[in-house]
Amino acid sequence: MKLSNGNFIRPVARYSWWLRQGRYIRYMLRELSSLFIGAFTLTLVWGLYRLGQGKAEFQAWTTAVWSNSAVVFSLLVLAFSIYHSYTWFMLTPKAMPLKLAGKRLSGWIIITAHFGVCLLASIIVWSAFIYGGAR
Repeated sequence: MKLSNGNFIRPVARYSWWLRQGRYIRYMLRELSSLFIGAFTLTLVWGLYRLGQGKAEFQAWTTAVWSNSAVVFSLLVLAFSIYHSYTWFMLTPKAMPLKLAGKRLSGWIIITAHFGVCLLASIIVWSAFIYGGAR
């Protein structure tokens, strides 16, 4: 489109701009994942609310979250959570560049450290749940 001052402007599709390149699609999937994670968080907060109301109400909530549709939703949220975490860890060296002894650390060191800490924390939580106070 040519403007009155002689410059050209490129028309941009309002709703489908993100479908043009793979990196835009991955970006939008990452943003979409936060909505699912937020909905799951609200589900857990609702469970805490029901726990405060008494045993019968909490049992009704527990039954609801073990329904087939809720389990499928939880698996979908798990997949989005893994994708969201992976993309964040891969982005970390750009968001948080670290220096050690005046030299910038390699991005792979930062990424590996984040994955390692996440794995260690997961193992600790899993162990505490299996062998500890989840009785």
